[in-house]
Amino acid sequence: MRPAWSIIFFTSISGLGFGLAAWVVLGFVDLAQPQHIFGVGGIVLLLIGAGLLSSTLHLGHPERAWRALSQWRSSWLSREGVLAVLAMLTLVGWGWHLFAVGTPPLWMNIAAAALMAVTVYATSMIYASLKTVARWHHPLTPICYLMFAAAGGLLAILFLLAVLGQANGAAFEMVVLLAMASAWGVKLVWWQLAGAEGSGSTLASATGLGSLGTVRSIMPPHTSENYLQHEMGFVVARKHAAQLRLIALGLGGGVPCLLVIIDAASVIGLGIALAAHIAGVFVERWLFFAEAKHTVSLYYGQQH
Repeated sequence: MRPAWSIIFFTSISGLGFGLAAWVVLGFVDLAQPQHIFGVGGIVLLLIGAGLLSSTLHLGHPERAWRALSQWRSSWLSREGVLAVLAMLTLVGWGWHLFAVGTPPLWMNIAAAALMAVTVYATSMIYASLKTVARWHHPLTPICYLMFAAAGGLLAILFLLAVLGQANGAAFEMVVLLAMASAWGVKLVWWQLAGAEGSGSTLASATGLGSLGTVRSIMPPHTSENYLQHEMGFVVARKHAAQLRLIALGLGGGVPCLLVIIDAASVIGLGIALAAHIAGVFVERWLFFAEAKHTVSLYYGQQH
């Protein structure tokens, strides 16, 4: 599949925002001061909102994006949109309760955090539900999305604690390191297993001519690239993919873990760690799309 930067930004930044939001509502940052409520809340809503708005740039008619919300019964894309709107409204309500009433009850915190997680899950299912893309249609795909949101959110929490001058503790630093290592560990497994068995489709099954003998393409159906080839026939060289995986792993996991170990209270160091993690996830998401093969490419000579 051809990677679209608007979708890469959407899945990366909104995932980080929802992950950060989940840890915030669970009380990992002290928001006793009103300015902290508005400041941290603004950052969370900015991340989520920017990610969601960027996703509309991939549409032919972005002004019609609202119509997608009506298809929630059958579309994961629509469900994600509905859940994202509910999540943002919930965050606003949670922040208002904290500001005007006081600390929200535990059930409200847990429910809000669960809604953030379900929204990230819905985002992952936009891709994991597609049987026509074997690499995406894997049980680990939603787990990867959830773990990256959780790990990125924890790293962002650590950065905010440093900015606000709040103590984090050695135990929390270890949690951040374990979450980061676990997220990239699962991603390494996903890279090895996802799509390894192929789609189960061949040129013979795709054309329905398998009973007549060996099916092969004699000549292309047209002389120039069409839309399907442009969008769904994108190919990244295996050598380049391997190099990009190392870059993603190093930037997204190695650099943040190293900087957290060196000084988990340094605002500059943690800022660099968070930026490196985001860059690494961007590379990981680029590969997520670039390495995916749609079964329609069977008609154009690609084997799965």
